[in-house]
Amino acid sequence: MRGDLIRVLSLVEEKANELKLDGFEPDVVLVGRKAYEFIKAQVNEEFGGDEEVLELSGLKVRILDELGNDAVVIDSKALGYAPAAKRFTVVM
Repeated sequence: MRGDLIRVLSLVEEKANELKLDGFEPDVVLVGRKAYEFIKAQVNEEFGGDEEVLELSGLKVRILDELGNDAVVIDSKALGYAPAAKRFTVVM
């Protein structure tokens, strides 16, 4: 449904903006396998086709199976020495 896709994109943008306010430059969304499949189904339903999702709200998408239903917006350059990540649940 369009509402689910809008909700996910809004969450990505919200978490990216929170990181920007903290002085970071978010550039990647780590997405769990279940969350990725959910997002991919929503995108393909909305736009047709069977394409992979490579980007969300201008951020690169990377799949990290261990996240399951969650996703994390990160600043890949600062991760490891600063709290440069914001996690959220995609699929409930």
